[in-house]
Amino acid sequence: MAPSGPRSIKRGCQRVLYWIPVLFIALIVAWSYYAYVLQLCIESIEDTGEKVVYLLAYHAIFIMFVWAYWQTIFTKPMNPLKEFQLSHSDKELLEREDRGESQQEILRRIAKDLPIYTRTNSGAIRFCDRCHLLKPDRCHHCSVCDKCILKMDHHCPWVNNCVGFSNYKFFMLFLAYSLLYCLFITATDLQYFIKFWTKGLPDTQAKFHILFLFFSASMFSVSLASLFIYHCWLVCKNRSTLEAVRAPVFRHGTDKNGFSLGFTKNFLQVFGDEAKYWPVPVFSSLGDGCSFPTCLVNLDPEQPSSPSGSSSASQSAAEGRQFPSKPLRESQSRLLTSTPSWPESEGAGDKDKKGASNPVMTIENEA
Repeated sequence: MAPSGPRSIKRGCQRVLYWIPVLFIALIVAWSYYAYVLQLCIESIEDTGEKVVYLLAYHAIFIMFVWAYWQTIFTKPMNPLKEFQLSHSDKELLEREDRGESQQEILRRIAKDLPIYTRTNSGAIRFCDRCHLLKPDRCHHCSVCDKCILKMDHHCPWVNNCVGFSNYKFFMLFLAYSLLYCLFITATDLQYFIKFWTKGLPDTQAKFHILFLFFSASMFSVSLASLFIYHCWLVCKNRSTLEAVRAPVFRHGTDKNGFSLGFTKNFLQVFGDEAKYWPVPVFSSLGDGCSFPTCLVNLDPEQPSSPSGSSSASQSAAEGRQFPSKPLRESQSRLLTSTPSWPESEGAGDKDKKGASNPVMTIENEA
């Protein structure tokens, strides 16, 4: 066996290198603060009223931007719950089986009581042989973190963290406030940038900070705007970056819109159902990250899942697909209700947990 010393040194060096992009961003933000507050507002702007307004607005945006960035970096990604971990006996049983089909039979037996709807491209149970667990829907293994991350979107080097269920809202707010930060600097610095070229500024070092501040803020605005618009589109469609590249595979086949519930409910799933928390970098996303409502299931028995007269056909098709007939979790129930009456739907979710008669039915898409 190789000694653990060199391996641990290598891991330590990698951890240090991973922080270089974050340090780079931190240095740029620190310089922009110095350039805007000291060199532009205090040294160059002569009008006191304009100076106060700029400083107040700048610091409000700056605080929200830094807060969202901090939360994105230091919020630990959530890992699957213990119920998705294989027990010691199941691990031994799986290791004794050499054939892939026999192993799949074991995994199917374990997964039948779990809220798992997605499969691999070949239709097999999604299993992580490094973490020894059944992967929940939208969960993926990150090679950098060496962990399975719930609703993994991507691993971002600029925050040295995986963007997933636990911090996706923070990542969205970070993009929004960083874009607003750059646009604000560009807009307020523009007139002094023009004065730089028309010789309207005194020949001091402040004018060079004003020049580079405008250029850097403008360039970052373009890149941040494209990234923010792309992720807004992902939120509207209820997709992660990985799902946009490769659509999730359900038991009935590939479906890129399998998790989409409509714009409003897709938005609420990420930002929560209380509007006062939407702009604030505090966790308010719905659900537990292990199970998600899909357009394939329907909780409300008052709304038939198929046209009248074909309910028996739908039920037989559902049995053929072997969707687990168990109530969805509270977060799913809240999102699948036809009206956004959250307090009422919470009560319905509690009843479901107690075993009330709200069976899960699959919607059959007949040709």
